[in-house]
Amino acid sequence: MKYILIILALAIVVNANAQNDMQRTAGGVSYRLLTHNTGDRIKIDDVLTFDFVQKTDKDSVLMSSYVSGNKAQIQIVDPKSVTDLVETNLMQIFPMATVNDSLLVKFPTDSIFKGHEEQRPPFFPKGSNLNFVIKIERVQSLNDAIAERNAAIEKVKAAEASDAAKYIASHKLVLKTTASGLKYVITQSSLKAKPLKGDTVEVNYIGRSLDDKVFDTSIESVAKASNLNQPGRPYEPIKFVLGVDNIIPGWVEGLQLVGEGGKATLVIPSALAYGEQGSGEIKPYSTLVFDVELVKVKPGKHDLAAKKTAGEMPPGLSSIEANSAAGSTIKITNLRSTPAATGKIIKQLPVNAKLYVIPGKDVGAYCKVIDAKTNTTGWVSKAAVKLAEKAKK
Repeated sequence: MKYILIILALAIVVNANAQNDMQRTAGGVSYRLLTHNTGDRIKIDDVLTFDFVQKTDKDSVLMSSYVSGNKAQIQIVDPKSVTDLVETNLMQIFPMATVNDSLLVKFPTDSIFKGHEEQRPPFFPKGSNLNFVIKIERVQSLNDAIAERNAAIEKVKAAEASDAAKYIASHKLVLKTTASGLKYVITQSSLKAKPLKGDTVEVNYIGRSLDDKVFDTSIESVAKASNLNQPGRPYEPIKFVLGVDNIIPGWVEGLQLVGEGGKATLVIPSALAYGEQGSGEIKPYSTLVFDVELVKVKPGKHDLAAKKTAGEMPPGLSSIEANSAAGSTIKITNLRSTPAATGKIIKQLPVNAKLYVIPGKDVGAYCKVIDAKTNTTGWVSKAAVKLAEKAKK
């Protein structure tokens, strides 16, 4: 109710004065100060925090920070250093104001959509304006704004791990954790092949924040139940090349743990998601939760031998015997599900099976390998790998 009253109050002022004393920038944008507070004028490098309402000429509200709760923030720079129509003109207008001032700014839509008429929506006919009503709430020096931002980021960063732990406990999730910090649980197992980087995969998913709010999904029924507005979005599994297309690292790693047709819940720390930048409504340092279903895997060309670099990719290994320094016999015949002697045997290797070590996946005394013929991944002893390499020389 409060924001409605504020918008109405501003609208009354605007309607009463919009046609009086409007000034114009060199770019043809009309503006008017609705208030004239005393104080230092805004200057280059100041950082402004402000509320705003975007409206059409018919007063239809398109966007409001009073509704979203997200105030805008902008650093004042030389107008000549920016090219965006809106930003360039705001950089000329803001220095006319001070803290607590309100402004009306009218951007001609003919200028906004010049050269892009096909993008003009029907509520912006030719000759109309995009109207901003702006209320400047804070003016800070650049140094003060940076210090405040850094302090806020550190606070959020410090809380990420504890917030994730609370979520996991409250949802009674029993998760495994990888070396990178990814947490996961396989909710529907599959004996089919797991994807590798370079494979094309199709995935259904539901993305949630730690407050259980769904922010994205490929499933229409979930979107409707969550009141998620995704206009024009086709509800179907998304298709991409794993490790090649622009997908967050937590997905790239997590999907390689799921067999085709399987499902998993991935709890992805911000370091494997959108980090300190965030993305859209995803805030910086946000742990994300994804329920994923690996609908389909189409193998790509891996040619692992061709990707060998010195000290990174060992040569193909056969299931051969080699003697250790102590005289015992080590034979590479099995792939295990986990990097431990007690790990479940997931594949017995045939004679002359070719294995390749996956770089950067070592855990303790074990390294992760792939059976080049079947694309099956698993764990073998480092000692066995070294002895097998030595025996092949």
